[in-house]
Amino acid sequence: MRFLRLFSPAILVFFAAASVTAQEAAPRPSESIVVSKPPRSDDNLIGENLQPEWTSYRRFPTTRVYVLPPFQVEFEQWWKGKFPRHGKPEHLFQSELEVGLPHRLQLDFYENVEHTASGATQHAGNQIEARWAFAPWGHIPLNPTLYGEWKFNGRDADAYEMRLLLGEQLAPRWHWGFNLFFEQQTGGARSTEWGFSQAVSFSASDSKFSVGLEMNFEHTTERGSRGDPSLEFLLGPSVQWRPTSRTHLDLVPLFGVTRDSPRVEVFIVFGLDLGRGTTATEARAPISTRAR
Repeated sequence: MRFLRLFSPAILVFFAAASVTAQEAAPRPSESIVVSKPPRSDDNLIGENLQPEWTSYRRFPTTRVYVLPPFQVEFEQWWKGKFPRHGKPEHLFQSELEVGLPHRLQLDFYENVEHTASGATQHAGNQIEARWAFAPWGHIPLNPTLYGEWKFNGRDADAYEMRLLLGEQLAPRWHWGFNLFFEQQTGGARSTEWGFSQAVSFSASDSKFSVGLEMNFEHTTERGSRGDPSLEFLLGPSVQWRPTSRTHLDLVPLFGVTRDSPRVEVFIVFGLDLGRGTTATEARAPISTRAR
């Protein structure tokens, strides 16, 4: 008993210290583990094609890249203003509905209204466009995609257009696209047009703004004047603002370089994402990081 009375203060101190340590180590009811979402980035991979998010909306008005993710639906309203070196300007208003489909397919539908140089505002026609990508994003260099379009023109002969679409992520936040195109009118003047377009852009860290450069070259001939083509080359800056993850606004003024080019051609595009199979907040990590 004397032994216990002698060491009882030390024993009490030991058990008190052990109790405090256990309480500190135990999780508190008010504490929780917070899992933060990955930062918003145009480079995040989405959808079953594992494509960067910047390819799921139109970054370049003059240059197409890849296809939409399956079951994404996008609406876009266009204004194209062409201001020639001589004469009055022309305006084209396009309403477009884009639908992403499985197996790397996409369908687009256009309704066109024009305001001509003569001052008439009229229905210009409709267009149907289809795309097919060869493989999921990143499986083939430059991600080639085939594009075909039929133009039902209201007052001119119909025309068909074919394109080869290329696109690549040059570096983080650097995006690039390139198109080769050929268009043939089925009647009337039998106009034939071929050329290329190219665009590059850089996105801000929050992906709300991006700036870049776009260019377009067109070689156009008509029946009876094949030896005297019209050569147009336009070049200019590109700006895009994304106020939300589902909307974007593009402004692209292109300035004519060659004699046959208009003085300036302006594109303004407003896009609205109406729904998608995989949202921007469901972005997936790259395969290389998920395997670690």
